[in-house]
Amino acid sequence: MVHTCVVAGCRNRRTPGTTLSFYRFPRDPERKQRWIAAVNREGWVPNDGSRLCSTHFISAPLSPEMKEPGALEILDKQEARVEAANALLFLQGQGRPVVDVQGQEKLAGEKEKEQQAIAEESGSSSLSTDEDDDDSVSESKKGKFAQTSDAPVKFDDMLKALKKENQALRESVDKMSLSENSLRNDAEKVKFYTGLPNYFVLETVMWLLAPHMDGMKNVKLSKFQQLLLTLMRLRLDLRNQDLAYRFGVKIGTVTRTVHRMVNIMSSTLVPTAVFWPSRAELRKNLPAALRSSHPDCAVIIDCFTVPFEEPVSRVTQQQQRVLPASQEARTTYNVLKYLIGVAPQGVVTFVSRGVLGNVSDKSLAEGCGFLCKLLPGDVVLASRDLNIGESVAARGALFRIAGSYQGEADGISESSPPADTSSETASVQRHVERVISMVKQRYAMLTGPVESPFTTASERTSNLSTFDKIVQVACALNNLCISAAPLE
Repeated sequence: MVHTCVVAGCRNRRTPGTTLSFYRFPRDPERKQRWIAAVNREGWVPNDGSRLCSTHFISAPLSPEMKEPGALEILDKQEARVEAANALLFLQGQGRPVVDVQGQEKLAGEKEKEQQAIAEESGSSSLSTDEDDDDSVSESKKGKFAQTSDAPVKFDDMLKALKKENQALRESVDKMSLSENSLRNDAEKVKFYTGLPNYFVLETVMWLLAPHMDGMKNVKLSKFQQLLLTLMRLRLDLRNQDLAYRFGVKIGTVTRTVHRMVNIMSSTLVPTAVFWPSRAELRKNLPAALRSSHPDCAVIIDCFTVPFEEPVSRVTQQQQRVLPASQEARTTYNVLKYLIGVAPQGVVTFVSRGVLGNVSDKSLAEGCGFLCKLLPGDVVLASRDLNIGESVAARGALFRIAGSYQGEADGISESSPPADTSSETASVQRHVERVISMVKQRYAMLTGPVESPFTTASERTSNLSTFDKIVQVACALNNLCISAAPLE
């Protein structure tokens, strides 16, 4: 800023190379009034930009009373900076005081000397004029921004660079987050977190469940996040606390979300994906391995078990009293047993509710509703004897053990059974085991142990526990995957 002396008749101005100095008007009212009188301009009042040149002052060192108030402000600011720097060093452990009193006095003395030196330096520099201050500032700016002063800053380029950086950061955050955008174009990520083969299948499941989720009040999680959280619980068997951290919610929100979503999927998704196919559909797609030996095969059945942490609530005192005391019986008592029906094409067509492991296969098959699915003439195939031949025959169907000769199964003795019976038995056994293994590998929660909150009945009107529904939901999701296991 170019300053001009305000004294009447004085034409001195601050120009490059001048030796003159220019001074602000003092803030003290009495001294300020004497300066105004020296200006000799009637009715004139100075402002913040008014200056007096050095030609109107006696050529002697200025007294302390002539110091500009700005110098005092600079001193206060410098002292504040010193205090802030000392505090920062103390927090970083670099200025840690000594425990004894002598050390404390030494540190305080050094601090006082340092402040005094800064104050003296500031006091001596307080006699400098506006011109000196501005020159020093301009010199510092010139030193720091020498490059930018020569070439003009291209703000358009800076803005484009910042926008590009912002976009890259957004994409990085989206990629690391568990959102729709992060899964949309990443089939491997979808498969890892949900078990489904791609985003299209996940989106289809979401479309099927969304109308039934309108009544769920959850302001923290969107519908997609609720489904994703539940699938991650089934797929990776993550603890509720882990999911709470990942989705930024409370553990109670995770628990309620999983139970509600399992109920919705059990009533909506399971009937859609786990169903008993028609005879025409079964015969149309029957694998070549069964076309000659069992052309009327409707289902291949077997049982599998899942351990649980604590005794389920369905255990009665009578069951506890009749429980054998052997170690093997106690082991089977601490598992849930399920009957699973697999079509020859490799999809799950039936899943029973879970019962205690000490219940016989016959009791499970007769009490789970499996027999109601059979039609006269259907063939039920198994790799071992489940002792349900009479129960199946009562429905007009036939129970066959894979590899057994037809006459032997019907009670007729033959001297020369077919030679490939053992290979057929092994093939059927591998078929069911492969499907069961696939479901458990895809949804690790089915490997157990089952947590006790999931073993209680989820609804008063249903005898299915939450885990029973989880097993059925896992089988339904497995049927939606492309990688079915057809009979070899």
